[in-house]
Amino acid sequence: MMVLSGAGVVLANRIQSPGTLILLDDRVTDVLQGTRPASPGTLHFDLHDHYIVPGFIDVHVHGLEGFDTLDNRGSVREMAERLPRFGVTAFCPTSIACAPDTLATFLASVRRLRLQPEPAGARVLPAHLESNFINPDYRGAQPERCLRRPPAEGDVPGDAASPRHTSTDYTAMDLLAEIARARSDVGIVTLAPELDGALSLIERLVAEGHRVSLGHSGATFEQGMAGIARGARAATHLFNRMPTFTHRNPGLVGAVLASDEVAAELICDGHHVHVAALRVAIAAKHPDRVMAITDATSGAGLPIGARATLGGHAITVRESAAYLDDGTLAGSVLTMDRAFGMLVGGVGLSLPDAATMCSTTPARELGLQGLGVIAPGALADLTVLDRNLTVAQTYVGGRLVYQASGR
Repeated sequence: MMVLSGAGVVLANRIQSPGTLILLDDRVTDVLQGTRPASPGTLHFDLHDHYIVPGFIDVHVHGLEGFDTLDNRGSVREMAERLPRFGVTAFCPTSIACAPDTLATFLASVRRLRLQPEPAGARVLPAHLESNFINPDYRGAQPERCLRRPPAEGDVPGDAASPRHTSTDYTAMDLLAEIARARSDVGIVTLAPELDGALSLIERLVAEGHRVSLGHSGATFEQGMAGIARGARAATHLFNRMPTFTHRNPGLVGAVLASDEVAAELICDGHHVHVAALRVAIAAKHPDRVMAITDATSGAGLPIGARATLGGHAITVRESAAYLDDGTLAGSVLTMDRAFGMLVGGVGLSLPDAATMCSTTPARELGLQGLGVIAPGALADLTVLDRNLTVAQTYVGGRLVYQASGR
C-alpha cells in the first residue's frame, strides 16, 4: 500500500485540498479528505504544497531528446523511459508519411512495447499515423514523395496477406496492407477528407477500429462535414496546416469548431496557436472536446541550436519550435508539463479544466478505461506537480517511475 497525503487532489470538477490518495497495486483505492499520518508498513509521501493530477496523455508526439519515432534506434522505448520526467504516463508514438517498410518497422516497435511495457516507463498506446493520405499543399514538413492518394472507389486495399512492399514505387494499397498487419497497433490515422477516395477510406478505417483524424488538409467546410459524417471524430493540430478560418469561409476549422462529435487537438505552446486562438477554440469546444498535445519532435528537450531529425529529415531547434533547413515549421519542442502550464498560466484555465484537456479527454477519446481520472478503482497513473506546476513525481500503474532530485 502507498499513501500520497496532503496534496491538492485535482478531481473532475474541483480540487480536494488537502487530500489523500490510497494506492494498492496498480489502482487508486480511496480518495480521502484531509491528511493521513504515516503508518508502519506503508510507503508514505507527504505532498503538502503539491497538486496531484491524472497522468498526462499525449496523443501526438514524434520524438524527444534526440530520439525520433522513425529512426529505428529503439526510439519508442527511449521515449517511454524519458517522458515520465515531463508528467506523461501514456502516449501515442506518432509517425509522419513514410515508406511501407519504415512504417512496418515502426509499428513492430510499438507492438513490442505494448506487449512488454517498460517497467519504469510511460504506457505505449497504439500509434498515431500522421499518414501518407494528406493534401500535398498542406503537408508542412511531411515529405511530398511519400504522399499517396487514397484507393479509388472500387479498389480493394491490401490486407495482412498481401506481400510486403519495400521499393520506392509503392501504392496506397501497400500502405494499407501494413496497417492491416498491425491492426491493433494503429490507433489514429490522420488524413485529408477532400482527397479523391478519402471518404470511403474514412469509412473503411473506422469500420476496422481506427480513429480517423482530419488534418493536413485544404478541406472546405462542406468537405470537412462530409468527413465527419463518414465517421471522422478528431482533428489533428487544429488551425495548423489547414485553411485560415474566416466568417464567410470557415473551412475545416469551422467544421471542427461547429461539430460536437469531433475532439480537436491543440498544440498548447503559444507559438503554433496564439494564446487568444487557444482561448477561442476552448470556449467553442469546451475542455471535454479538446486534447492538449505537444506535436513534439526529437528536438524537444534539446538546447536551442541543436540538430535533430523528423522522419529522417534534419531539423534545427529554435526558441519557439523546430524547423527544416529550408525554414519550414517542422513541429514543436513542447513537453506536456509546459503545455499544462500554458493552459493554466497563459490561457487562464482552472487546474481541473487543464487536467481534462491533458488527461481526461485524451483517455476518453481513445477508449482507455480507468485512465485520465482520479477516482476509486481508477488506474494509478498520476502526475504530482509542485506549486510552480513543475513535475515532482510520476506514477504509472501505482509505480513511482520518476522523482525529481531533492525530493
